[in-house]
Amino acid sequence: MKLNLKRLVPVLCTGVFIVSGCAKQQSVKTDQPLAPSATTQSAPAKAAAPATTQQTAPATSALPSSTIKSEQIQSQPAPLTQKEATLAGALEKVYFDFDSDVLSDAARKTLTENYAKLKAMPSVKIRIEGNCDERGSDEYNLALSERRAQSAMKYLVALGIPASRLSTIGYGEEKPAVAGHDEAAWAKNRRDEFTINK
Repeated sequence: MKLNLKRLVPVLCTGVFIVSGCAKQQSVKTDQPLAPSATTQSAPAKAAAPATTQQTAPATSALPSSTIKSEQIQSQPAPLTQKEATLAGALEKVYFDFDSDVLSDAARKTLTENYAKLKAMPSVKIRIEGNCDERGSDEYNLALSERRAQSAMKYLVALGIPASRLSTIGYGEEKPAVAGHDEAAWAKNRRDEFTINK
């Protein structure tokens, strides 16, 4: 019985090795790119496997880096033109009362002035960024800042700016304009800002 086991173990190991070798060889064949030199070779399968593995390794390793580079190039926004940069700097901020997303008379006047500037450049898209002061929970301030941005957007749409040119985002208290813990600082942080959205 022991003698049979000693003979059986090498046979089983050889069988496992052959089966696993065939599986590897099959995966190399399905993953390799089609190339005339690879398909016309008449070398034995075991000799071809290492050669094709070496041939496909550089192509596979080069592919992700080139893909990443092309994605990075595509995701970079185009630089602002002189007119767009002037417009971005000319759009005035809108300020809000404490715990409110209602547009004051001063805010409506500012939005009307911003509308005239936006109307002069019909191809420019704008992102309205809502902000809050530091008081209140993070969740509450995020929701309030989004409502503030939406209020400005609705007003600009009512004036005649197409909604497709506008987008909104709420930052809550994440982007304070002024550092400080008093009413003067808080009043400057309760605002909507306007940026070019490329």
